[in-house]
Amino acid sequence: MPEIHLTLGTDIRGPWPQGTQVLYFGMGCFWGAEKKLWVLPGVVSTAVGYMGGAATEPTYPLVCTGRTGHSEIVLVAYDPTQISEYELLKCFWENHDPTQGNRQGNDVGSQYRSAVYWTTPEQENWVRQSRDAYNSLLESKGFDSITTELAGASQFKFWYAEEYHQQYLIKNPKGYDCHAHTGILLPEMTALSN
Repeated sequence: MPEIHLTLGTDIRGPWPQGTQVLYFGMGCFWGAEKKLWVLPGVVSTAVGYMGGAATEPTYPLVCTGRTGHSEIVLVAYDPTQISEYELLKCFWENHDPTQGNRQGNDVGSQYRSAVYWTTPEQENWVRQSRDAYNSLLESKGFDSITTELAGASQFKFWYAEEYHQQYLIKNPKGYDCHAHTGILLPEMTALSN
């Protein structure tokens, strides 16, 4: 059965148009993180789920125990001709605090850790180089080093979260949307170095 995105009108599980690419972001509680990403021009669809852990078929209550090793993740399907990896990563880095380890603000636990999982070598280059640039800037401003988990998405399965979590802040407009952030902007990056 299709699961249609409540704002984008696309199936959150695909298939999506040819050329669509996918990145996975962990920015703390996935409710607010998903909303920050689905509004970006060029985003085809988003979905929330669990990734980076070992247990099979994780559920929200199980993930919240911290025993599965999963992080709350937003899947972002996007059209690379309409939005760049830099623009997606700018939203990612600037809308949470990647230096906090297993927490975001008052949300404490390994499921709230910062994480980004790529699906292409070009994405990996953008992730690593943007992380290095942002880390240098944060450290120069007195922040701790970035603790974001970086990995290829092929190492993990993305488990879709329960239906009530998908586009949660559309269904619950006054719902919880707590996100820590540093207030520091990602430096401009127009090209990757070799």
